[in-house]
Amino acid sequence: MTDALSLVDEWGPEKIVVVSHRRTGMKGVLVIDNTARGIGKGGTRMSPGVTVDEVSRLARVMTWKWAAVDLFYGGAKAGIVADPTSRDKEAVLRAFARALSNEVPREYVMGLDMGLTEDDAAIIQDELGDRGAAVGTPAHLGGVAYDRLGVTGYGVAEAADAAAQHRGLSLAGSRVAVQGFGAVGSAAARRFAELGATVVAVSTAHGALHDPGGLDVDALLTARAEHGDHFVTRHPTGTALATGSELTVDCDLVVPAALQDVITHTTAQDIKAQLVVEGANLPTSVQARTLLAERGITVVPDFVANAGGVVAAAFAMDARYSGFPPDTAGIFQTVSTKLRANTVTVLDEARQQEVTPHTAGRRLAEERVRAAMESKGRLPRN
Repeated sequence: MTDALSLVDEWGPEKIVVVSHRRTGMKGVLVIDNTARGIGKGGTRMSPGVTVDEVSRLARVMTWKWAAVDLFYGGAKAGIVADPTSRDKEAVLRAFARALSNEVPREYVMGLDMGLTEDDAAIIQDELGDRGAAVGTPAHLGGVAYDRLGVTGYGVAEAADAAAQHRGLSLAGSRVAVQGFGAVGSAAARRFAELGATVVAVSTAHGALHDPGGLDVDALLTARAEHGDHFVTRHPTGTALATGSELTVDCDLVVPAALQDVITHTTAQDIKAQLVVEGANLPTSVQARTLLAERGITVVPDFVANAGGVVAAAFAMDARYSGFPPDTAGIFQTVSTKLRANTVTVLDEARQQEVTPHTAGRRLAEERVRAAMESKGRLPRN
């Protein structure tokens, strides 16, 4: 069992709130990591395996993600221990929102993560009677529908294009393998195709598809709409592989866009790509990143590559109480501009300092967070 006090270091967490509700069986946790640069903001996930340690790690990622993209919110994350396919989902979600009414939305604004949908964000707003309680609601309620728009995946592909150019490669004609074909992976694949790349492998929890000559992304999207994640076992083209094998196929670029901790030291030995662009949060281990760097493989950090969602969230935060919907075109343009610039900045720093991009990006983010903490008197005085 995690000792919550053992999670505290020089950056946070500032607050860990564990809540429960006997009648619905709801159990959940909110971790507010660091609010030196603004109110706590990060997604809310629902999964039977959610742990305090997991949510704490993800809250810290949000601290660095907001700082790396240089937007003024703080790192936070929430998790609910429940099955998102359960008939009791709504009751559990409402109980969770009520239990955190002291913190939401004054200290933390809920958002979408694994297991939650746009309608779930609307339910949170309804339960607390406050449009400011959650973002990610459907467009017909004035929200920024991240998943439907595919903002995060779009940004992953934009960051990948910038990283490829930084290495002297052309994304057009490059071969890309995408792990995960959910909201992020599918949107990234669509944008890769628009940029002229060839998607040679995709996967879901039910398996992977591989075709060295390239897969038809539009056909994959249609198949997923019809069959869900099982489309990989029913698609007429491509060779079926076990999930995880797509990471090591012969390609130029790999995008882990599913779960965390999927690229281990062992997996890193077999990766053939020149670029790994982290679409998911925490997909690579420290040992894996060290080995990949030694092999000359560039890794674009999660808090840089998948920050398109936080850029969209910043627009959504501004629009929470507005009577006017956010400008979708402006969101995509800002995502492209910010993520491309941040990718190049981090890779330049990594090259100059002779460290991994994760280390270089973390240093930049830490400098920004530390400056805010100093200005607000949150650090010990000499």
